[in-house]
Amino acid sequence: MDTNTTSYTPLPGDPFLSGPPETPRRPLKVFAVIFASVIFLMSSVALIINQGPPQQDGHHHEKQSASTASSETTSFSRLPRGIAQGVSAKSNPSFSDEASYNWTNAMLSWQRTAFHFQPERNWMNDPDGPMFYKGWYHLFYQYNPDSAVWGNITWGHAVSTDLIHWLYLPLAMVPDRWFDANGVWTGSATILPDGQIAMLYTGSTNESVQVQNLAYPANLSDPLLLDWVKFSGNPVLTPPAGIGSTDFRDPTTAWIGPDGLWRTTLGSKVNKTGISLVYTTTNFIDYELLDGVLHAVPGTGMWECVDFYPVSINGSTGLETSVNGPGVKHVLKASLDDTKMDHYAIGTYFVENNTWIPDDPKIDVGIGLKYDYGRYYASKTFYDQNKERRILLGWINETDTETDDLEKGWSSLQTIPRTVLFDNATGTNLLQWPVEEIEDLRLNSTEFSDVLVEAGTVVPLDIGTATQLDIFVDFEIEVLEAESVNGSVGCGDGATDRSTLGPFGILVLADETLSELTPVYFRVSNSTDGDVTTHFCADETRSSKAPEVYKTVYGDQVPVLDGETYSARVLVDHSIVESFAQGGRTVISSRIYPTEAIYGAARLFLFNNATGVNVKATLKIWQLNSAFIHPFPLDQI
Repeated sequence: MDTNTTSYTPLPGDPFLSGPPETPRRPLKVFAVIFASVIFLMSSVALIINQGPPQQDGHHHEKQSASTASSETTSFSRLPRGIAQGVSAKSNPSFSDEASYNWTNAMLSWQRTAFHFQPERNWMNDPDGPMFYKGWYHLFYQYNPDSAVWGNITWGHAVSTDLIHWLYLPLAMVPDRWFDANGVWTGSATILPDGQIAMLYTGSTNESVQVQNLAYPANLSDPLLLDWVKFSGNPVLTPPAGIGSTDFRDPTTAWIGPDGLWRTTLGSKVNKTGISLVYTTTNFIDYELLDGVLHAVPGTGMWECVDFYPVSINGSTGLETSVNGPGVKHVLKASLDDTKMDHYAIGTYFVENNTWIPDDPKIDVGIGLKYDYGRYYASKTFYDQNKERRILLGWINETDTETDDLEKGWSSLQTIPRTVLFDNATGTNLLQWPVEEIEDLRLNSTEFSDVLVEAGTVVPLDIGTATQLDIFVDFEIEVLEAESVNGSVGCGDGATDRSTLGPFGILVLADETLSELTPVYFRVSNSTDGDVTTHFCADETRSSKAPEVYKTVYGDQVPVLDGETYSARVLVDHSIVESFAQGGRTVISSRIYPTEAIYGAARLFLFNNATGVNVKATLKIWQLNSAFIHPFPLDQI
């Protein structure tokens, strides 16, 4: 099946006004869905890890000629893609137009992940409209069906029964109307009490004005939601007075207030102040812009991909988006166009005047906490009514060059979906954690107890192949009698920057000689007033010998409470490493492109570069299977 074709066909009339039609254009019976699910599960069971280098004649990733790559990257060094079209940069102008390394097909093939969601080929960015519907998790995503660089943005579509194994479906929407002629951009789904689905999305018009549009399923009885209808009265929202024509985008999932009105918020700016506007509606067609804003933070610039949702301060489950009241806090998140980071804050939503106030103004949106301190952007949550949890999805883009991406034929991936809970131990953080379904990929495990890692040493861990791993590690420190070495503040200049109490951690995707390695580590510091702070970090600076790959040190402070060990979970999946500290209080996603530490040459080590402590490490490490991510067998139903 070619998933680069679309099943979307404009339909006459607007059945959303009286309810979507019940007669499907593409019949799909219940037994067919069950049959497809059985195929899906049987295929999943049959998966085995294949981490050896591919045969050259079996390399399945399309490669583009040098002339094609050259034509695609002509403007790359002058202006990042997307800027001229009124969205955040989708390429990095500081990267070379040339290939970052003399990559072989085996190296490029290794970079493709085994259990993270990626399209079969080409460019992907923001997740869109995630939801659980009639037994299937749906993921829509910004997609270029023509190339591995940003442009011609359509909505790709995939479904899953468990958020890990995915089946590609035909394109959901393409830019074929004046109100989205320059792109079907980011949007969100709202499932209404009567079962209808309202999909609000940003369209870039034929004149590059950002407007909000309504789409809905052509057939609600179709669990795959293959066909979508664009409301003929689109756009339903245009930029209001005082808002720039390219500063008005990314509507959220709607929530309903006690007055019976639905509300949605979207991002914008006034000068350099990031803002979230709030609209009310009764039918998702007619809207009223409320006075004021949900929230604003001076100096944070354009807010993209705003998200707004409740969390329980004492519960262990997620909350439906409209929940409010005692025992509930609200999270406001914005993707900052200026920094390309996803910032959040926790606070209180006052429905009577539709405003939100942060608990701590010092860590307000854009100036405090981040979802992820690494390579991560344009995230979106949804409430999973199937398991009563809130799920977070995020886009991880590449840090190599566009020429590399065109050569390998793809660019970007989605994080492993994460659950989100309020951290009632700190009262200030969210806890992000990989969904429990990832555990179904676990194969054999290896355990190590109380491994002594003396100051200034590296300890190899014999686990076999180390490119698809789920690592749990706890560290305890033993202070030595030694001269105090303060070193740098925070994550320092990386894992080689020594101080009395750190850094210590693990080396992932390292080769035997440590010529390539990626440290994930803790760095503990004593302040002059006796306070102890801990930073959690990932150092990419020696992760690859490729000179033009972007490599940096990521990280930030993580709360470590009395009685807690220094604990981390690290998911390694070829070119993506996701690291979670202290139960998910601080998270870092890294893109890694080794030239040596690939396939069977990848190793795992413990290290301790502190000068004044020994550490003891206890670990449990699973090898992980590959996920089943393939086209849906539509020809069999």
